[in-house]
Amino acid sequence: MAYTAWAATTAKSIGDVVRATTQTGFGFVFRCIVAGTTGSTEPVWPTKLYKTDDGISLEGFVVDGTVTWAAVSMVSEELQKINPSAVIELFELALISGLHYDPSSPPTTTTYRFHAGTNELSGDLVWAGNTYSRFPVQADGFEYSGAGQLPTPRISVANLNGLLTLALLDVNAYTPGNDLINAKVTRIRTLKKYLDASNFTGGTNATADPYAEFPREVYLISRKTTENRNVIEWELASVFDMRGVRLPKRQATQKCQWIYKSAECSYAGTLPTCTKTLEACEEHFGTNKKLPFGGFPGVGQIT
Repeated sequence: MAYTAWAATTAKSIGDVVRATTQTGFGFVFRCIVAGTTGSTEPVWPTKLYKTDDGISLEGFVVDGTVTWAAVSMVSEELQKINPSAVIELFELALISGLHYDPSSPPTTTTYRFHAGTNELSGDLVWAGNTYSRFPVQADGFEYSGAGQLPTPRISVANLNGLLTLALLDVNAYTPGNDLINAKVTRIRTLKKYLDASNFTGGTNATADPYAEFPREVYLISRKTTENRNVIEWELASVFDMRGVRLPKRQATQKCQWIYKSAECSYAGTLPTCTKTLEACEEHFGTNKKLPFGGFPGVGQIT
């Protein structure tokens, strides 16, 4: 079902269900367990289901005006049916400005959206107004275990016509040897019944809901493990996985990683562009002047 959006100073009865408008992607809607009137500003919604000390599950809750809301899964009711709707798995790959491309002249696409086409909908999909292209991709290793370790998934993408190799060449031309390291990969899962109406014959779907989804999983690309003319594979790390992280953590490269004319760069002159090399920095600041922050940013340094 499509859930009603939260609204200020509105009377609510026990059993009413609303969705958040200021927070998205954590997979919950909120059921009224204490009747009353909502507050003048939207509360900070719980993003986890808590447990009591005795181990009995207790849904996360929040007080909103005189209403008390309890968090419930958006998709649990459907999944408990004998014949539930198919699970749809989508991926987003987001490039980082200043690391993967020049923010002063960004590429046409900085976020790639795709799905594997392993479900009964084998073409491109539209979810929440965004188109996810069908693309040969295999992703696994997302399972959590009780051993206390965070998952380190791997994602393999077919290198059709060298398309990804060309993308890597563009990224590596800007930051040598990067290979999309630290690009953000988001795994999104919803159900077929909640997809946008444009996916269905006649362009109608009474159960379309762009908010009904599982909690989103966000990872960063930690390293490239394989690249050949057939496939490119990366290993992912959870954004909460701090193993192997050292401070300071900026990589030493032959190109400046700071945004041109930013607070870090501090250049305020009239030269319109910068090639981010040592020679360019000396051209901007002068060879006899102290360069920004005591040296050339990002070259030969780990800051």
